[in-house]
Amino acid sequence: MTTPFTLYSYWRSTAAYRVRIALNLKGLEYAIHPVHLVRDGGEQHMAGYRALNPQQLVPILLDGERVIRQSLAIIEYLDEVYPDTMPLRPHDLRERARVRALALSIACDIHPLGNLRMLQYLQRELDVSDQQKAAWSRHWIEVGFDALEESLARSPEVGRFCSGDEPTVADCCLVPQMYNARRFGVRLKAYPTIVRIDAACRELDAFQRAAPEAQPDAPAA
Repeated sequence: MTTPFTLYSYWRSTAAYRVRIALNLKGLEYAIHPVHLVRDGGEQHMAGYRALNPQQLVPILLDGERVIRQSLAIIEYLDEVYPDTMPLRPHDLRERARVRALALSIACDIHPLGNLRMLQYLQRELDVSDQQKAAWSRHWIEVGFDALEESLARSPEVGRFCSGDEPTVADCCLVPQMYNARRFGVRLKAYPTIVRIDAACRELDAFQRAAPEAQPDAPAA
């Protein structure tokens, strides 16, 4: 029996991490196809991968012959194809818009400023040191988290997770970004709501199995 989905992923990619969480939450089987973003100049730049994704980014999801790109589009696709299995978007349209805004604030406003190709450009073209790269990443995560913490803390819809007591696409985005926050040394005491929600998510098996260190292409400890 063939695996329904193939996920092109890199163990430390936060965008791929989001999709792994979503697939796990929905109980869907998938095979990981590792794409090493650093080795040999980055496997995402090789011709075979570029044919699948001209943007040369991960993740992409293969559903049979269908190629789906961009993490939030993939998650939305999974939610529409399997609407009754752990819905990742609220049914209430106003709450759905709030959750979508939270996810976009992470995926579009925080994440791109600290992703690999941004940091590589800073280093290669602007001769930025490793310490300066880390400071850059911390700054933009903190700017984003300042606003995100305020939004979550004052929202009556927040429960155990970003929306009530079931994880949504917002949580799928939050936990990987928290991984990056820890990686770059962000001081998290200023974000108690974010920290609480992240901890609740990481208690769940779906999040644990999606974690970078649990991936088949993660470096040996």
